[in-house]
Amino acid sequence: MSAKSLRLPVLPPEVETMTLKDGTRLDADVYRPAVPGPYPILLQRQAYSRRIACSICYAHPSWYASHGYIVVVQDVRGRGTSEGIFRPGETEIEDGAEAVEWAARLDGANGEVGMYGFSYQAYNQLLAAAGDCPSLKALAPAMGPWHPAHWAYENGALQMKHMIGWGIQITAEAARRAGDDEAFSALQAAGTNLPLSGPIAAMPQLLQKYRHYSHVMDWLETPPDSPYWDRISPLAHLDAIRARHLPMLFVGGWFDPFLPATVESFRAVAGSCDHTRLIVGPWIHFPWTRKVGAVDFGREAERNVDIDHIRFFDRILKRASGPAEDRPIELFDMGLKTWRQHQDLPESTQALFLGGTGRASLDVQDGTLGVRPSQEEDVEHIVHDPWRPAPTVGGYYGAPTGPVDRRAADERGDVVTFTTRALEDAIEVVGEPEVELELSCDRPSFDLCCILSLITSDERVLQISSGYAHYRTAMTGRYKLKLATTCVTLRKGERLRLSIAGADYPAYPVNPGTGEDPVSTPRTHAVVTTIAVWHGPSRPSQLRLPVGPGPEIRPG
Repeated sequence: MSAKSLRLPVLPPEVETMTLKDGTRLDADVYRPAVPGPYPILLQRQAYSRRIACSICYAHPSWYASHGYIVVVQDVRGRGTSEGIFRPGETEIEDGAEAVEWAARLDGANGEVGMYGFSYQAYNQLLAAAGDCPSLKALAPAMGPWHPAHWAYENGALQMKHMIGWGIQITAEAARRAGDDEAFSALQAAGTNLPLSGPIAAMPQLLQKYRHYSHVMDWLETPPDSPYWDRISPLAHLDAIRARHLPMLFVGGWFDPFLPATVESFRAVAGSCDHTRLIVGPWIHFPWTRKVGAVDFGREAERNVDIDHIRFFDRILKRASGPAEDRPIELFDMGLKTWRQHQDLPESTQALFLGGTGRASLDVQDGTLGVRPSQEEDVEHIVHDPWRPAPTVGGYYGAPTGPVDRRAADERGDVVTFTTRALEDAIEVVGEPEVELELSCDRPSFDLCCILSLITSDERVLQISSGYAHYRTAMTGRYKLKLATTCVTLRKGERLRLSIAGADYPAYPVNPGTGEDPVSTPRTHAVVTTIAVWHGPSRPSQLRLPVGPGPEIRPG
């Protein structure tokens, strides 16, 4: 029976509890079809209230139950009405495995469990898969972390706006549970206007004041190379997860901060099961809609991801027959505004070399991207002023997020830009771009922000990929930075641009340039930093562009 035609009446949810081995009580809402079963289980383990149940981007649990499933939405330890203290990842392997086996024994269940959910609810699925839960048969993790060190940091740089915003939300809920109305009100107000203007932006005084309510300050004080992150990482349990041979359905978004994690986790487990799939749409973290930033991606962007889930779970948990599975990767092409299928992410690249006359920070027409290295040696200078750092525009953390016109940012004097000529043929860009830059710096450390954009026929500059890195030491030489995976067909007449800056504030803290840690160093310590980007025959800087099987960029 098709996913569309099977709709059963559903009973009102019942609250059912389980007791973990350590005595902690966890509460869950259980949605059952009104028609006697048995049925497979769909389990979602919630960190943001089981009654919300990810309904900001999924259909309500009762809709899933109407397709012939018992749906269990459980508050994880220390959240909602469940007992305990919430410490992300620290007990999710054991708690998740126990919850799976408990759910498998519920009245009306057939003993087979699938898990679904996005963000934290994706992360705890992957951790549960590393536990002792033989009843777990399938996962559907969407837009979630893979390695928590990369959740908090990107290439050594704290993802400050993300961590502070999420940290305030988590801490506010803990204060509410504790009955601390004063703390809850202060944190709730701060959630709509992040307190990033204090002496140390990455460690707001409000979070320090209420640190006893959450893990947040502990995370902010834990460096990216600490072994702590491995202890709460699905990646550290990859062998155990792969040994399960679990079918998985991954969902990502081109403008979701967990995009690199989604792609990395899919790649890590894809070889262990033929039924593992990846879908990446033109979406932010939520909602998953056609209008993103300043772009309407059309009707095809309004994908029914709920039906994708039902078809996936029907195939695995109900052994439903149907058409042969598509190729495992479906990517939304942001240029053609349509879905493209791939067996693998293409690995072929085309080198585009940076060029210019030394004025790429002042004139967006000066810096060039071409298929041949420039014949003259030259250098572009990025002068990073901590008083007015280059701002976050669109992308993962802008306001709004997504693709927005970044012309004004590119015209700043602390941003250098390199642009191709108008394309003579359409080209497909699909995969991970990478920049290789010959750099020198006059300070002990620096940060690097690289944004890849397409320039439309009406001169809008729309981001399609980005990367950020914090370099603790500054040495003259070659630096490589991978940007996020992307998929976009550039049409004839459009152009491609690489923008480089020494900051992306407030997405990341300002690097003081002194060699001190940007996370814990007061802004008063920060000094002006000059980064030199070299290009020419002996010191070529380049963008390695992942291209599909069609035409490449021609010499201009």
